[in-house]
Amino acid sequence: MSSHPVAETVASLMPRARTELTELVAFKSVADFDQFPKSESEGAANWVADALRTEGFQDVALLDTPDGTQSVYGFLPGPEGAKTVLLYAHYDVQPPLDEAGWTSPPFELTERDGRWYGRGAADCKGGVIMHLLALRALKANGGVPVHVKVIAEGSEEQGTGGLERYAEEHPELLDADTIVIGDTGNFRVGLPTVTSTLRGMTMVRVQVDTLEGNLHSGQFGGAAPDALAALIRVLDSLRAKDGSTTVDGLSAHATWEGLAYDEEQFRKDAKVLDGVELIGSDAVADRIWARPAVTVLGIDCPPVVGATPSVQAGARALVSLRVPPGVDAAEATKLLQAHLEAHTPWGARVRTEQIGQGQPFSADTTSPAYTAMADAMAVAYPGQEMQYAGQGGSIPLCNTLAALYPQAEILLIGLSEPEAQIHALNESVSPEELERLSVAEALFLQNYAGN
Repeated sequence: MSSHPVAETVASLMPRARTELTELVAFKSVADFDQFPKSESEGAANWVADALRTEGFQDVALLDTPDGTQSVYGFLPGPEGAKTVLLYAHYDVQPPLDEAGWTSPPFELTERDGRWYGRGAADCKGGVIMHLLALRALKANGGVPVHVKVIAEGSEEQGTGGLERYAEEHPELLDADTIVIGDTGNFRVGLPTVTSTLRGMTMVRVQVDTLEGNLHSGQFGGAAPDALAALIRVLDSLRAKDGSTTVDGLSAHATWEGLAYDEEQFRKDAKVLDGVELIGSDAVADRIWARPAVTVLGIDCPPVVGATPSVQAGARALVSLRVPPGVDAAEATKLLQAHLEAHTPWGARVRTEQIGQGQPFSADTTSPAYTAMADAMAVAYPGQEMQYAGQGGSIPLCNTLAALYPQAEILLIGLSEPEAQIHALNESVSPEELERLSVAEALFLQNYAGN
């Protein structure tokens, strides 16, 4: 780690950062109020608001967004005539999945083997702490040289678009010269990385019906059309033999021009079982950053335990399609729905419904903000040059902000490197990454103010 004064300050603040992240992770702030109490999300929102007030932020507010959640906003004024930088993170988290599968309780920050484990530790409550650390380090070293806006979203993981709609209705609120999205991650621990592209996403629910009700498989099986079998055939049509995505009319041949992703490293990062092949063809980076990718997220059908010998009358699935830069997510949705309907066999009745969408994003990496970040990363990560990578995930707010503020430069950094296992069991954050990226963000704000 660098001996820069900002770095020394951040290092001294790390014990406090751990305490704060412990408090924030303890909120079960999953923005699905059928599964988790709304009070947990409200508690996390109030924690963030209190933290901003403590740092001297003005106009701190809990914004009631149209999807029924709250985003936290605050403004920290800088010197007169200074540039304005918006810092983004989200305090909502993915559900913990099978809590019994966690080595330590998902909502109790636990140190193990040099990492801090807990749901949201990296994605993205750690991002909230990163912003706080950077600002505190600047205050201790001459002050914050820019106007700072902070926005902490409350429903990013749900994709319900509350903050996007709110921003569109209040376009002056998040206006900034540069926007730092603290919700991505380094390509690997210790390799400073900005994310220059994001795949978008669409989600479609598909329902297949064939009978008025379930039938005895011994009496009717063999001639009665099985809705679950029809659904399985529909879903299988979304993949070629090698596992690559095949949606009629949707191109799947783009290539990635940036950082290469070694196939063996990917197998290790993804924890692919020995002997199991990767799906798709060509370079791994092409497959995960530049091309569409379909995933079946869930299927409604009888569980194995308690199943009866029946021909199923109906079945449904939730299908996700990751949409690469250069493809309109709305058009991809239409193609996916048309494909599902066209490939439903036996004249079965099929209904499709879109339930979520986010556009892909591509940044301008030639902008002054990227130069300022590269210089900051070089100090925070001595001997390492900043890399450009894509990300398979989507952050719908990016495109909303890019449309609202076309002059703004948008940078994406964060704590979700592969070892973090975001969205999975045993999510964790590297405290070293939290420290270094906080230093990088602080130095970026200094560099950018001087441009």
